[in-house]
Formats: sequence, C-alpha cells, structure tokens
Amino acid sequence: MRIIRRIPNTVLFNTIFVTVNILMASTRFSLSRSVHPILKRPPCSSSPRFAPKALLKSYPCPLWSSSFSFCLQTLHHSTSPYLSSSSFSFSSCSSFSPPSMASSFTVDDSIGSNPLLQDFDFPPFDIVEAKHVRPGIRALLKKLESGLDELEKTVEPSWPKLVEPLEKIVDRLTVVWGMVNHLKAVKDSAELRAAIEEVQPEKVKFQLRLGQSKPIYNAFKAIKESPDWQSLSEARKRIVDAQIKEAVLNGVSLEDDKREQFNKIEQELERLSHKFSENVLDATKKFEKLITYNKEIDGLPATALGLAAQTAVSKGHENATAENGPWMITLDAPSFVSVMQHARNRALREEVYRAYITRASSGDLDNTPIINQILKLRLEKAKLLNYNNYAEISMATKMATVDKAEELLEKIRSASWDAAVQDVEDLKSYSKSQAASEADSLSHWDISFWSERLRESKYDINEEELRPYFSFSKVMDGLFNLAKILFGIDIEPADGLAPVWNKDVRFYCVKDSSGSPIAYFYFDPYSRPSEKREGAWMDEVVSRSRVVSRNGTTARLPVAHMVCNQTPPVGDKPSLMTFREVETVFHEFGHALQHMLTKQDEGLVAGIRGVEWDAVELPSQFMENWCYHRDTLMSIAKHYQTGESLPEEVYLKLLAARTFRAGSLSLRQIRFASLDLELHTKYIPDGPESVYDVDQRVSRKTQVIPPLPEDRFLCGFNHIFAGGYAAGYYSYKWAEVLSADAFSAFEDAGLEDNKAVKETGHKFRETVLAFGGGKAPLEVFVEFRGREPSPEALLRHNGLLSVTA
Repeated sequence: MRIIRRIPNTVLFNTIFVTVNILMASTRFSLSRSVHPILKRPPCSSSPRFAPKALLKSYPCPLWSSSFSFCLQTLHHSTSPYLSSSSFSFSSCSSFSPPSMASSFTVDDSIGSNPLLQDFDFPPFDIVEAKHVRPGIRALLKKLESGLDELEKTVEPSWPKLVEPLEKIVDRLTVVWGMVNHLKAVKDSAELRAAIEEVQPEKVKFQLRLGQSKPIYNAFKAIKESPDWQSLSEARKRIVDAQIKEAVLNGVSLEDDKREQFNKIEQELERLSHKFSENVLDATKKFEKLITYNKEIDGLPATALGLAAQTAVSKGHENATAENGPWMITLDAPSFVSVMQHARNRALREEVYRAYITRASSGDLDNTPIINQILKLRLEKAKLLNYNNYAEISMATKMATVDKAEELLEKIRSASWDAAVQDVEDLKSYSKSQAASEADSLSHWDISFWSERLRESKYDINEEELRPYFSFSKVMDGLFNLAKILFGIDIEPADGLAPVWNKDVRFYCVKDSSGSPIAYFYFDPYSRPSEKREGAWMDEVVSRSRVVSRNGTTARLPVAHMVCNQTPPVGDKPSLMTFREVETVFHEFGHALQHMLTKQDEGLVAGIRGVEWDAVELPSQFMENWCYHRDTLMSIAKHYQTGESLPEEVYLKLLAARTFRAGSLSLRQIRFASLDLELHTKYIPDGPESVYDVDQRVSRKTQVIPPLPEDRFLCGFNHIFAGGYAAGYYSYKWAEVLSADAFSAFEDAGLEDNKAVKETGHKFRETVLAFGGGKAPLEVFVEFRGREPSPEALLRHNGLLSVTA
C-alpha cells in the first residue's frame, strides 16, 4: 500500500530541520515491481504507495516534515473487509450492526478459526496474533493459487472475464497481508516479525507469478488492440495501460533464464527492504540515556520532561517524576526533537545528534551492506529490463522524467541557496549576541537550538507555550469542521463499531450531506516507541470498489487509517500538540480524503490507487495550507483549560514566521531528493565512490554546512531503501508545486468569502478528490485550476519568489 505522509509547504517551526536527518517515514512504499500492479498503489503514509515491493504502500512524509513525527513505513498496505454501501443504510454510524458476510473464500475446517481467514466487516485487529500468520497466509496463498489457475485457463479479453476476477484475487491478498503488516508497523514484536519473515518468500513467489502471467498480459493487450478500445471509459483505459506497463516492469517479457534471475532479485530486494527497516527501528529503540541531574536537562520544557519521566517509568524507574527525574532520553521523535531544540546542555545535544545520524550503521544492525546490495540489485534489475538505470524504471510510472525532475530540483536549489546562506549568518550573529561560545563555529547540534532561540526572539513565539491551545480534541473538531465547509461532509465518532489494535485508536464515520455513510477511518495518534514505527502515515484499509462489494453493483465503501506519533497525554493533561503536529494531522487527513471521497467505482484506480507517485502528495500538502488560514486556526486554537482563543497577535506572528528559514529547509529536501536520484542514475555499485562519498559530494551543493564525515544518514533513509520512494523522493517537491497552486485557487477566489470558498472546495472535491487514478493527474489539475500548474505560488508561500525574480 501506499503510505501517504505529510509534506508541508510551510516552514514555520522547521527550525529543527537538521535534527531530522533521518527521522523517517513510514514508507509504506517499496512499490516493487515484483508484484502485480494491482497490488501496488501509486503513492503516503501516509504511504505510501503502497507496499514494499509487492503490496500497495502507505505514503510517508518527507524527512523535513514540520511536525517531525516523520513518516514511517507501514510495510505493505492494509486493506480491510468487504464493505458495500448497501451494507450501511443506517442513519447513525454508532447504531450500525455489521451484517454477516457471505464468504467468497472458504477454508478447511482445521484452520477455520484463524481470524485472518474469517469473513469480517472490519479487520479483527484486536485478536490477530503472530501464531495466526503462518497457517493463515499459507492457506490463503493455496486458495489464491487455485483461483489464479482457473483464471488463466478461462481468461478472455473482457472486463468480466479478466479484470473482475483478477481484482478479487488481488483484493483478498491485499486485505489479509495488509492487516498483518499494519500490525507489524503499530504493534511490533519479535514473534510477528519472525512469522512474517518465514512466509514472505511464499507470498512474493505468488505475486511474481501473478505479475508475470502471460495469459493475463496477453488478454490485456488484446483489449487494447480490440475494436472496442475506444468505447472504454477513461478509467478503464488507464487500468489496461497500467497493467500492460506494469507487467513488462514485472518481467513478463523476459526469457526463462532471465525471468528466473529477475525473480531471485525481487525476492532478495523484498527481504533486504524488510531487514533495513527493522534495523532502523531496532537501532532507534536501542539508544536510551538516563539522566538523573536537573542541570543536564536544563532548558527542556515541561512537556518534554513529563514525557522523559513517563518513559523512565516504563523502563522500570517507578518513582520518576517530571520535576525530580530520572529522565529517559531516546531517539524517538518527540524526545529527540525536544533535546535538539531546547537542551542548553551542548554536550547532550551533540551526543544525541551523533547517535541519531549514525543509527543502524554499525554492528549487527549495520545497514551499509544492505544499502550496497539493494543498489546493486536494482541496477541489475534495470539492465535485465533494458533500462540504463533504476531511475528510468521508477519514472516509467510517474508524471516526470529524470531530466524534468533534476531540472525542477536545480531551479529550487538555486532559488533557495542565497536565502539558506543568510539563514546561517543570522544564526551566527544571533548566537554571538547571546555570548554563545560556539557562535563562530556552529555545528549541526547547534542549529536547531539557536534557530528556535532566534525564532522566539524574532517573532516572540514560544512553541511550548502554544501547546495548551492545541489540544487533540479541539484540533480534530476544527479539522472536521473545515472538511464540512470545504467538501460538504460530516465526520462522526464511531468508536466501538470496529475492532482496534490499541485503546488509544479512534474510529470515525464519514457521511455525505444526506447523512449516508460514505467512508470510515481509524486514527492512531500517539507515540509508542516500544512497538510502533516512527513517523506519520496514511494507508488504505480497503478501497472503494464495485467488483468486491457484496452485491457487485453498489460500491464497497472505502476505509483508511491514519497513524501519527504525536505527544501522548501526560498525567492528567490531554495530548497537547505542537503546531508541527497539527500540520501533520492535516497532512495525513488530506491523503485520507483522497482515498475516502473518491467517486471512482473501478477499484484498481479508486482513491489513491493508480495516482502517479509524484502527484499523490497534492491533497495532503494542500490541506496543510489551512493551518495558516485565520478562521480555521482560530477554530482549533482554544486553551484546553480556559477555552480562551489564541490571541490575534500570536496568530499574526505565526503567519509572519511561516517562511522562517525557508531556504535552509528547502535545501534539505533538495539534498535528499538529489542524493536519491544520484544513487539511482550515476552511482556505480562497488565502484571508486562509496554511497557516503556520494552523499558528501551532493551535500556540497545542497547544504551550507556540509554533513559530518561520519554522517550515516543513508542508513536510516527508509523512504528509498524500505519504501516506495526509490528514485522518487523528488515527488515531494513536484507535488508541492501542484498543491501550492491548488491552494492559490482559494486565495484567488477570496479566503474571506465563505461562498467562494465553499464553491471552490466543491470543485476540488469533484476533481482532485473524486477522480482517483482514473484520470491523468495533469488533466485533473487542469480541470480544477483551468490551466497547467505554475511554481509561482510555491515560491511565494515560501518567501522565495523575490530571490528567483
């Protein structure tokens, strides 16, 4: 699945961008071509995108995401049950009683009690355990093998005889495998890992067979060449074209010996990507620093101290308190970011920073050999398919080309460079004015700290003092109210309707203006470092589809999940969010909206499925803009104790600070994207340069302060080594152009004109959110905006327009 994750246009609080090097995402994306295209979604997570090398993935957020609960990879998309709109004719979500579902998948009585093989209306997340994985997946694959045998014998070049039975096979695997992999992302355990690792090769083997099926491939080509081709809908034409292209990328045209080599490569890439992400998670969990003296954590805000004490309690220090300690510092995002941003103890900042940038780069958890082998195998795969490099494979299913992506990155790099140089000079000057001993030699562990001090001084905004205005419940209420204004939908709590994997998970029902349910989603908001991957992502649980609905006529309703890693409630206080965490929720919700509000009944291109990877971040980044819209922000910014609204002068300061350090933050994303393309176009595995040499070389053009020689950021770069962003990280900037221009339509209409905002929102829903992958993204954008996209709005929003001018 694709995990969809937030990529802010804003730069406001990203003063800690340096600290975020590797905070990575839920890249639920290693979209691999080893799987049938139907199993993969176009990007999250999010992310994705959507599953690592096989299933659809979630969408992960960019590494510099302003909320810094970075996107994390939910390896593989989790799809849920068979929900049809006809099943939900009730007027209240909470009154819904799930009807029993006639099973299209029967199993032997001996394994009939396995929850992975049962009929359900929502996945039984609460009862699935590691012990169910091996027998459940093997029984499922046996049944699906039989179904594929039958399809290949009876296939005809028609929708009922080809696409519909194929979608049913793919959907069942996506539902079950997605459920398992979702649990691995949010409720990890050694037993679950071992079970997945054991059956994963069998699952990949089936996916390879499906993706390389010549009877299916030939049937799709026959549809394309038939006299009826022109009468097909645009969505169906895109499905056929995508299936043909993906089959070729899956190796269907290879001779037997080359196909065998290709399949071995795909199996090994799948294994390596899983191992890579596990090493990152384990390395992150491994670092723990217990602090017992107040002086060592001087400067940390009360929220961070409370979380550090709460972590210490969970590690066996029962008497730990926020006031007296001891305090446990970890590399989990809320802890790491607080230290880098607020700790006055420079030695502590350095220790934590160095630990972070060298995660998974030594000992049993060293990802270096895995990186080298992944890049080598990807290049071998490209050569087998007659491509020059892996980036050309990646671009085959995207809007951009390698040249166009590099051209965009260079334009933004050159527009950002002078501003980034000035950012560093400003930090030096300010730290010197504060008599900082390090003022003349600022290092990486100083940048976030002094950036935050400068921002506080310049705009008189203290992020920690803003937390009481952003309580979780108020933020969600305001977000849902915005969705009602823009898109005419109502969102109601439906807790108890669906099983969940943790007591903090919320469940919601989405209704249209008539009060009828049209979608559902889960939201898992809080950080759980011991079992949950870092980052924030959106993933599909099940997509809208007519074919797999109960009656085959009314579409099955879509279900999504959103996952964040924000600050949990501490003591008797509710979850009080940073502004970055607010932006992250808006971002992930944008992804969810595209999934849930689709009007496309063709399941293979509904919602985020079939959307080109470099366009999928449009709705998510679009939603972030509303965090700076006065009426929206004031609706969510209410003091959790007094109910007092955020003072007007504070809102104006937030607005003014939006472009703070925009040049530096832009360059950081350019570094990641440029490095990704360099490794997948020009890099020669086992050649004269190491991957770290390449990083240093790229950074000389993209970073004012180059990374440390020992920087091993790449060892934690889940996006490109364990997700679907290989030769695709540029997509964040590509889609940012689209999203900023889309929001400018509301600016042109008048953000204070409620009628115009509603009309423009309706148009956005009926185009960007409705078409899914059933229409080319450029055509969708032009239908909404009336013209092709322009980068002017992005540069203006980031305060860089005058630089380019």
